[in-house]
Amino acid sequence: MAGKQRIYKQKIRATGTLEKVFRAMELIAASRIGKARDAALGQDPYTRALTASIATVAAHAQAEHPLVTERKDTNRVIVFVVTSDRGMAGAYSSSVLREADQLLEDLREQGKEPVLCVSGRRGDAHFRFHGVPVERSWVGESDKPTDATSREIAHLFLDLFLAPADAGGVSELHVVSTKFVSMVSQVVEIRRMLPLEVVDAPGHQPDLAQEAEDSTPLYEFEPSAQEVFDALLPMYIGQRVHSVMLMSAAAELAARQQAMHSATDNAHELIEKYTRLANNARQAEITTEITEIISGADALGK
Repeated sequence: MAGKQRIYKQKIRATGTLEKVFRAMELIAASRIGKARDAALGQDPYTRALTASIATVAAHAQAEHPLVTERKDTNRVIVFVVTSDRGMAGAYSSSVLREADQLLEDLREQGKEPVLCVSGRRGDAHFRFHGVPVERSWVGESDKPTDATSREIAHLFLDLFLAPADAGGVSELHVVSTKFVSMVSQVVEIRRMLPLEVVDAPGHQPDLAQEAEDSTPLYEFEPSAQEVFDALLPMYIGQRVHSVMLMSAAAELAARQQAMHSATDNAHELIEKYTRLANNARQAEITTEITEIISGADALGK
């Protein structure tokens, strides 16, 4: 019985240490989620303004640009997967990787050649472990992406999309990431970002160029509407990539806070269970000792 009591006490100490670690990680994630959420959702007004500007210019320009034109000269397509650098975030990365694996399989069945780009150590390790070639990877900033990294990623995608087929050009860009909906809800999204659609929203959307032409006043563009249109589209792609990174960072922190909160509660319940078992073992040990003493006394009396 003494051995059991000692084992339970060891388990209580070990679980208590883990509970402190989980609690600390939960508090860290909770302290950062507010800033990450504001950064992610703060992009929306800029996105709407930029989209409205593109729609207005498109109404006065020939909406012909390589970024909005379907390419038929190559089967190569970029798949950009956004995961986390660290674990302890529940099913955050595994959900993204499951959807990414399915997307890669679907693209191959369509006769396309995926070019894989990954953000986050979890995704990079997953694909390399399964022998899937990774063209480029970015690690170390999954929960706090910088403008410089987002610009680097966007420029790479634009260069590949605009490059000739014989120079490694691609015909599409697909993004697999997680959208932050609320503190308790994060949804994996798959988007085709290139060729560009000026409005990328669920459900039916009206033709923004026609709508802008019907509802906005006439503008005079300098140097020309077409040149302004050509300059706005790369800006829009860069902003979209940065928005995806920020949204994924907020979703990662929210998922980690939830996971660590659950882990802390589970550790506390486990400590209570081990404490109860240790008390039972101690009670059984005392009962056994008393029985032995009484038996010894009876034997001496006889």
